[in-house]
Amino acid sequence: MSESALREAICRFGRSLFERGLTPGSSGNISVRLEDGGWLCTPTDASLGFLDPARIARLDANRRLVSGDKPTKEIPLHDALYDTRPEAGAVVHLHSTHAVAVSMLPEIDPAEALPPLTPYVMMRVGKVALVPFHVPGDPAVGDAIRGLAGKHSAVLLANHGPVVAGTSLQAAVFAMEELEETAKLHLLTRGLNPRLLTPEQQAAVRAKFGV
Repeated sequence: MSESALREAICRFGRSLFERGLTPGSSGNISVRLEDGGWLCTPTDASLGFLDPARIARLDANRRLVSGDKPTKEIPLHDALYDTRPEAGAVVHLHSTHAVAVSMLPEIDPAEALPPLTPYVMMRVGKVALVPFHVPGDPAVGDAIRGLAGKHSAVLLANHGPVVAGTSLQAAVFAMEELEETAKLHLLTRGLNPRLLTPEQQAAVRAKFGV
């Protein structure tokens, strides 16, 4: 996909996420990795619902701004996922309500923040890690994600929001949507002793879909 088409796609997916209430105000950010090692990423303090393709930030391989508006302050978390997930082509970070709510629960397992409620969360998201709270934009959040050693494509930032890496922008967005819906299901069934996928069912999903 050309850079021009990627810029349009970032705006299109951003508008869709915003209009469905998945990230309010000027929250959330999106990046796409380019063939030369640089990135396209959304500007700081920009609403995902009102992005201008020409103003998307273009960074070089050393994360220096080449063109466009000043990039999101969340560069460290995007950088960490690209560094530890070589197959990642895009990263999406939102402040989606249900995922943020789950990140606040005291009983959450940092290694598996969401239970295996459906085969689709396994297929599209995998196990979701939880990392401790950091002030937005703090480089230490990148260190926390690097500490996961690339084992998770999806991470919950405590009291902040989810971040997901995908092989493409579409894959990252779809995985983010699945994560948010699973977080919603988890909250709706919390305390009701929901029936999770059994270890045998999980193994069957992994075997069939290579997850």
